[in-house]
Amino acid sequence: MRIGFNPEKDKIKKTEDFFHQVIIPVYIPNLEGYFTDSFQILKYSLESLIKTSHNKTYISIVNNGSCKIVIDYLQNMFDEHKIQEIIHLTNIGYINAILKGIVGHKFDLVTAADADVLFLNNWQEETYKVFKAFPKAGAVCPTPSSKSFNDKTFNILFENFFSKKMQFSKVKNPEALEAFAVSINNSNFYRDVHLKKYLTISSNSTKAVVGAGHFVVTYRGDILREIKEKHTQYVMGGNSDDILDKPVVDQGFWRLATEDNYTYHMGNVKESWMEEVLQSLLISNTTPEFSLNFKSNKRNEILLWIKNVLFRKVMSRKPVKRWFLKYKGLSKAEAGIY
Repeated sequence: MRIGFNPEKDKIKKTEDFFHQVIIPVYIPNLEGYFTDSFQILKYSLESLIKTSHNKTYISIVNNGSCKIVIDYLQNMFDEHKIQEIIHLTNIGYINAILKGIVGHKFDLVTAADADVLFLNNWQEETYKVFKAFPKAGAVCPTPSSKSFNDKTFNILFENFFSKKMQFSKVKNPEALEAFAVSINNSNFYRDVHLKKYLTISSNSTKAVVGAGHFVVTYRGDILREIKEKHTQYVMGGNSDDILDKPVVDQGFWRLATEDNYTYHMGNVKESWMEEVLQSLLISNTTPEFSLNFKSNKRNEILLWIKNVLFRKVMSRKPVKRWFLKYKGLSKAEAGIY
């Protein structure tokens, strides 16, 4: 039996005060072994996010099967209104957890980030600059990588093949690239040439790096709303990243990164520099003026196939790739090892 009228019926959901959602899945099942420092790393991440984000940011934390001490901490963050949403799940996998965070919302921008990201001041502002300067930008990473130029970027390479706006440029912050390599326990991840030059594209006074990493990426919200695959069998890895990345390319948009570095990957081991950087951050109390006016792309399946399949096969041939690298500004020796 139902008596009376539900007071929530026909009410408009109040999320209009926010336009940028940040989703962070958290999986810390215990505080031992691999996860010994993970709780402290998570605290650094969330504190840095809250410090550096503007007041139109909607923070969604997906507890993906964490232990009680982590759950209590996250719940307290929610109770104190430091985060806007907390979703409790069993461990359903990283990408599946992000998809859970997307459902039920409609934001202009959605950032998906690992729980070990240290956010720096201006990470949002610099990301927005790339979106504004490049109408075809569909995903923007605030940590550039010189090795991402040929990862789901063949549409960019094809469309700007003969353009002087796409050239190799001097790496603006090589120390940040080295820091990322250390964070993944692979100090040899970048060769010397990678630390000196990366492929960039210019639009007026704004320069972006071609390609985007995965540990923190901001997407156009409308692209994510068109995702057809709603589940992956992988907890992590496999082809799970394609669920978020492939729709960007399939809809004709570009994957780019900021020219400078605005986030750090911390890994799972606490280090003294993390606390130092966190304490140096300025608190953001800004109310951004946001007007990207996103425009949709008209899909042309044949052209998409030419760019992302046929052209990729052509570029995978070593002689072609090396010629292209030299044409865009590398020396013969650099092109041979890039």
